[in-house]
Amino acid sequence: MFTRRAALLSAAAAVLMLATPAPANELNLPRQKVDLVAPPFVHPHEQATKEGPKIMEFRLVIQEKKMVIDEKGTTFQAMTFNGSMPGPLMVVHEGDYVEVTLVNPATNSMPHNIDFHSATGALGGAALTLINPGEQVVLRWKATRIGVFVYHCAPGGPMIPWHVVSGMNGAVMVLPRDGLNDGHGHALHYDRVYYIGEQDLYVPRDEKGNFKTYDSPGDAYGDTEEVMKKLIPTHVVFNGKVGALTGKNALTANVGENVLIVHSQANRDSRPHIIGGHGDYVWETGKFSNPPETGLETWFIRGGSAGAAMYKFLQPGIYAYVTHNLIEAADLGATAHFKVEGKWNDDLMTQVKAPAEIPPSPSN
Repeated sequence: MFTRRAALLSAAAAVLMLATPAPANELNLPRQKVDLVAPPFVHPHEQATKEGPKIMEFRLVIQEKKMVIDEKGTTFQAMTFNGSMPGPLMVVHEGDYVEVTLVNPATNSMPHNIDFHSATGALGGAALTLINPGEQVVLRWKATRIGVFVYHCAPGGPMIPWHVVSGMNGAVMVLPRDGLNDGHGHALHYDRVYYIGEQDLYVPRDEKGNFKTYDSPGDAYGDTEEVMKKLIPTHVVFNGKVGALTGKNALTANVGENVLIVHSQANRDSRPHIIGGHGDYVWETGKFSNPPETGLETWFIRGGSAGAAMYKFLQPGIYAYVTHNLIEAADLGATAHFKVEGKWNDDLMTQVKAPAEIPPSPSN
């Protein structure tokens, strides 16, 4: 069992004594159980609704697991929500109640919890959800702010950054009840939505420079902490590993479709960019109560937040979606691909002349 666990739980208990709420009152509202799906996909949902608020039920199971994070077979002792990096995107509407059952199976080795940036209450619910292996807890909070928000594990002290960069983060999208708009009262509709969670990973190396492997997250903690303190990630990836969203795993779309991209980074800043495309409408800070910026080439995701961008693809082909720190994109793994089907428009782009030898200069 992890040696810091007792001290951590003792500290958490002290926080709980200060933050214990009154018993939850029962709400006379309809309930809707949501079956979450692994990113980059998003569970079915209505973009706008005329129905009243509901209690939206979600279940997150914490999994501590070894994952392969690159094409070289490097393994990583991950800590996850529902087994994926990032955890699932949860979608609700403003005024709904989010009721999350957080499960920490007995097979895990350490305590975990969850902090919702979208929730109102001390520590985002972290103090109310700290659970040991073999326990579960139910937290309910009201969705009062619209936008996309990060959630992550926050068990206290140095455990917080370690759990976050070990994969324990995800996002919530709170939609306006009447759907998205362009800031001027015109409704916006997306044909597809994808969730891209960016992870900075810190894998220790041995004396020969090879990545080390460990039997459990706790075994990796000491060495990982030393790498983390240098603030230089060994990998920067989308959705858990190098190549998770490229090649056969590329995201798909058709010419003429509006695609909403939710992008989160729970720890570091990021600069998303679609090579050959743009952000038609971008909620750079992720908050739908603010009007979107339009026509952006690159946008900014602040560490510890999520943003959203909508783009209508106008040409077929393979589009690279990267963080425009191109070192991180090309060398550390932060690249995804959109594979877009449709008819090419020569008016937007055409090759006037094919590559050929440079002709000789005309003689004087």
